[in-house]
Amino acid sequence: MIRKFKNSFFYIGVIGGFTLLMYWVVQVGSKLEEDRNIIVPNSGNSQWKEFLNSLIYNFEHPLAILLAQIVTIILAARFFGWICSKIGQPTVIGEIIAGIVLGPSLIGYYFPEFFDSLFPVESLGNLQFLSQIGLILFMFVIGMELDISVLKNKAHDAVVISHASIIIPFALGMGLAYYIYTSFSPDGVQFLSFGLFLGIAMSITAFPVLARIVQERGMHKSRLGTVVITCAAADDITAWCLLAAVIAIVKAGSFVSALYTIGLAVLYVLIMIKVVRPFLKRVGDLHNTKENLGKPIVAIFFLTLILSAYATEVIGIHALFGAFMAGAIMPINANFRNIFIEKVEDVALVLLLPLFFVYTGLRTEIGLLNDPYLWKVTGMIILVAIVGKFIGSAIAAKYVGQNWKDSLTIGALMNTRGLMELVVLNIGYDLGVLTPEIFAMMVIMALVTTFMTGPALNLINWTFKKNKKSATNKIIQQGKYKILISFGHPERGRSLLRLAHAFVKKANGNASISAMHLTPIDEINQHNSKQYEHDSFFPIKTESERLDQKILTLFKATHDIDSDIIDVTNRGNFDLLLIGEGQSIFEGSMLGKVLGFTTKIISPEKFYNQVTGKEGFFENSPFDERTKNIVKKSNASVGILIDKGFESASSVFIPVFNEDDRFILSYAQKLIKNSESQITFLDASGKLYNNLEFKESIRLIEQVAPNHIQLIKEKIIDRDFLQSQELMIISHQSWKELIDTKSVWLAEIPSTLILKEK
Repeated sequence: MIRKFKNSFFYIGVIGGFTLLMYWVVQVGSKLEEDRNIIVPNSGNSQWKEFLNSLIYNFEHPLAILLAQIVTIILAARFFGWICSKIGQPTVIGEIIAGIVLGPSLIGYYFPEFFDSLFPVESLGNLQFLSQIGLILFMFVIGMELDISVLKNKAHDAVVISHASIIIPFALGMGLAYYIYTSFSPDGVQFLSFGLFLGIAMSITAFPVLARIVQERGMHKSRLGTVVITCAAADDITAWCLLAAVIAIVKAGSFVSALYTIGLAVLYVLIMIKVVRPFLKRVGDLHNTKENLGKPIVAIFFLTLILSAYATEVIGIHALFGAFMAGAIMPINANFRNIFIEKVEDVALVLLLPLFFVYTGLRTEIGLLNDPYLWKVTGMIILVAIVGKFIGSAIAAKYVGQNWKDSLTIGALMNTRGLMELVVLNIGYDLGVLTPEIFAMMVIMALVTTFMTGPALNLINWTFKKNKKSATNKIIQQGKYKILISFGHPERGRSLLRLAHAFVKKANGNASISAMHLTPIDEINQHNSKQYEHDSFFPIKTESERLDQKILTLFKATHDIDSDIIDVTNRGNFDLLLIGEGQSIFEGSMLGKVLGFTTKIISPEKFYNQVTGKEGFFENSPFDERTKNIVKKSNASVGILIDKGFESASSVFIPVFNEDDRFILSYAQKLIKNSESQITFLDASGKLYNNLEFKESIRLIEQVAPNHIQLIKEKIIDRDFLQSQELMIISHQSWKELIDTKSVWLAEIPSTLILKEK
């Protein structure tokens, strides 16, 4: 108390004393204004105008405009990306659409004043350079995500398919250039430059988008997935080398003049591979964990990135090639690359890359295509792009021995263009090779070819549905009783496995347990997916070995977790789906505090008010929307585990509030048979104790397993009894009624399984 008084006295003394000192200085200093022309506003009105003028100036300051642009761009990109993810499309399509919406094609056309104030012409330079920084960081990540070792395993087939998928559309693109050169080529641009850029634009594949589609569809572990990823990687490397050569030719004006630039580029690549790469490998081997990857080491790698991008920009083959090359020569240690990708990816993808999409949208004026002939040309461009890339890749894949289904799948995936196409188009626009009309047409082509990938894959799978082997087929077994565990946090997965094991421990092959982990596709990348999968399943696999319980596993990156859980459950014909309720019900919530490891008893009224509110528990359920959706749409019975450290089902408490809860008897019977559980039914409603059918069911169970099940009708349950129980099982409807009773013993319940019968 004395210490607090001293602190308060010191605080008041210091603040008050120095405030008086400043006041005295101002008073004395005002005397120095004599003989100076000091202008002081005479009226409140002029002061108000001065304030408004100052505020307007602040709004129009370049930094304020740039910050407003970034906020608007990120919000629009996330919104349209979210919409696309909900309809099963890559988020990159939504981000491109966001750029077009914010550009002159929509906002600029209908709201020109707002557009001019948010994106004034003089501010576009700042936006362009910032977006280029984002692209450089992104290309650095793309280079690191390429697994060169994959190319060695499937090199022959991959080279044939990828090079065919480049040369065929490249040739068709140059043929298209012959027909549209006179009408759409900018003045002063040679046919060679125009044709080369149309060719490279037709032949590009978006490796990042393709890799995420493969992950999302669960193809990354299959033979087909490996082949298509390898093809895309080889395509990416080849296309970027070709782009560097094309840029050199365009800038030099002729092929002969470009040989000097290409020679310097070859020398640069040799230095990066033979000199810089071994040096970085030694540094990476010594610093491959987060603990010893300090800021000086991080600075070395970022300096390598910047110098590499600078070198290629000076040589004349664009800074993006240097960033890609810097990523490709990073140490191949998976842990090291994953650490670096995590450091760069969030800033590059979330903050800076959307700026590039919007900057592209600001250049895309779809309104320029105001003639049917121009749309016919656009359609021709799209057709040439699809025929060259889709058909070319499919034919090459068929030639090297793939079946027609896999060949068409490879063609559909290789036809994905996305972000990489926009990079090429922007380079061509900056070099003056592409007119605004052709630029808009090519952006539309990039959108169409990327958008059609998902529907094309679905159509191919439907056409060849007799031979379809989905990622979930491996977990569909013919056992009599099948349980699917879907877990997020690995430790929660262990509890779910222990619970599932308690139901089927002695089933002798007449049951199966499958464990599934789904993760948002934006949270992992191609390079760290295998490590992420290993880490996610390691605890549950360790637990399965301890329990001597065989499990089948399924890992998938997805845009829509709850829909995929429902889809796998229904197509797998599972009898029981076990999930762990998320943070909204337990961790950090009010219900978590009440149902957690607390020994404090609260009044029924206080508990009821804290948890249910005026509208009741069920209507305002703490279950998140994902859980509600799964319960509603799953064909299997669903069990929601509120985990409080569940270990075994040796003693199980089952309160019953409704006669419809008799289905829980079958679960009690399984626990008695497989885990020798001691089951206690509580007739909380008073309706079951005299129900002859229910009592007869219990009697039949007792005949098989004496002294393992009992029915009680006492409404008061003491703390000692609850603390002696390992598990409580309750129906979904009875859980609501249990809350409505305002039972004080709710604060002491054990781990709880809430069951919803199918």
